[in-house]
Amino acid sequence: MTDSLQHISSGLAHGDLAALWRRYRPRAIGSTIVTALLLLGAWIVVFPFVWMISSSMKPTNEVFDITFSIFPRTFSGFENYYSVLFEQPYLRFLLNSLIVCAGILTVQLLTAIPAAYALAKLKFRGSAILFGTVIASLTIPINVTSIPIYVGIVKAGLLDTYFAMMFPFFISVFAIFLFRQFFRAFPDSIIQAARIDGFTEIEIILRLILPSAVPAIAAFSIFSFVAHWNDLYWPLIVVQSQDKMTATLSMMQYRAPFDTDFGKTFASATVVTAPMVIAFLLARRHFIRGITMTGVKG
Repeated sequence: MTDSLQHISSGLAHGDLAALWRRYRPRAIGSTIVTALLLLGAWIVVFPFVWMISSSMKPTNEVFDITFSIFPRTFSGFENYYSVLFEQPYLRFLLNSLIVCAGILTVQLLTAIPAAYALAKLKFRGSAILFGTVIASLTIPINVTSIPIYVGIVKAGLLDTYFAMMFPFFISVFAIFLFRQFFRAFPDSIIQAARIDGFTEIEIILRLILPSAVPAIAAFSIFSFVAHWNDLYWPLIVVQSQDKMTATLSMMQYRAPFDTDFGKTFASATVVTAPMVIAFLLARRHFIRGITMTGVKG
């Protein structure tokens, strides 16, 4: 009798397991496929950085060797990084990049925040047309305006200066759009109460809007710093001396028509990339929060 009950219970258990497998098998297969695709996408994104670091450890003749290898057969990392960091004024290049990026970001925030506040909270004739112009300006690349800006800088005698590197980026329509989306969610009742209490519009921005806009400012700061830290196009046009070279532009020193030192070029690229990676890791919470909060507002 006991044996019969055990046989029946084992059969039911086997049947239940089979039913559960049939029920959840599509989900398991789908989850496996999604995970595999995500891992593939992650590897596609990460591989260039792995290749960059790997190549920075190799001599030039091994970087594009016909035999593919992540790990260097001849380790030249110390030589490459020593040359990049100590055989040229690399700290000066990093300082130039920091000055340019900080200057651009400061002026962008000073101009974009009041403009975004006006578009989000002030009612005036033509505001919709003005906001449409801001949106349309997002489609205009720097290449379109680079020639007239360059001619103006030359005539003003400002080539090879920090101002020349920063000037085209002082106004950021992307920042205006981003902050406008964020400010729209700020309660109008609080602003009206502040006006009744005698606050000016500038005081409202400084004392009410800015403290709540830290996530959006952090998110935009990451965007701005990364974009202008990595910018090669404009500094290549307006910089004429080594003293004003940015870190990204300094990589061009290892480039020659027939004798490019790829090992040192990749080492320089690694050193240029590292500060931005560190900055993102430090500010990632504000960055993600800022993108999330500004992305859902209409």
